Amino acid sequence: MASLFVVEDDAPLREELMRLLELQGHTACTSTAFDRIADEVRAANPDCVILDLKLPGDGGHAVCRDLRRSSDVPIIMLTSSDSEFDEVMSMNLGADDYVTKPYNPAVLLARIQSVLRRSARSEPVSRLSHKGVVLDVSKGLVEHGGRSVELTRNELRILHLLMENKGAIVARQELMVELWQSDAFIDDNTLTVNINRLRKSLASIGVPDDFLVTRRGQGYLV
Repeated sequence: MASLFVVEDDAPLREELMRLLELQGHTACTSTAFDRIADEVRAANPDCVILDLKLPGDGGHAVCRDLRRSSDVPIIMLTSSDSEFDEVMSMNLGADDYVTKPYNPAVLLARIQSVLRRSARSEPVSRLSHKGVVLDVSKGLVEHGGRSVELTRNELRILHLLMENKGAIVARQELMVELWQSDAFIDDNTLTVNINRLRKSLASIGVPDDFLVTRRGQGYLV
């Protein structure tokens, strides 16, 4: 699991978030030395930083800017503000994601997994293969037994994420974040519809029904 550094000045929220991360098997560390927090983060060398926007002193934007001068560590900004300006400013300063409080813990965990996965990709892989199924990401095609079918954008993203994590369950929330960058205001049935469309596309080229498996209450895997 990953090492995460939590920068949050609200003590109860900080402790709650660290417990959540540790329950998921991550290592969580923190510091309240907000006047030198960027140095504290660099010294800890974490896999990801969870950074509150409204910090004492110069605030989260200044910390994000400072970190980006010397590090490409993934940064997820947390804030109680729903200001589009704050979100745009955060992303322009180099943040990898932006989550508004109060957050859904499952969504935050999914976003953490998403940025960790992206940071772990050294080079984009254009072709993935599993159980005789070949996904050509650059062409948006899936092949099996000499036959191929073109996938829609959402079908491609779903199959790409599943095949990158072959043999492991990918949670529904994680798929929703990958597709729409949030699970807010998305009807849960919308993901099911996209999964069913992908199943039909796979079946059209003879991929066995048990290639894409549903794990009730958990997610999907191939």
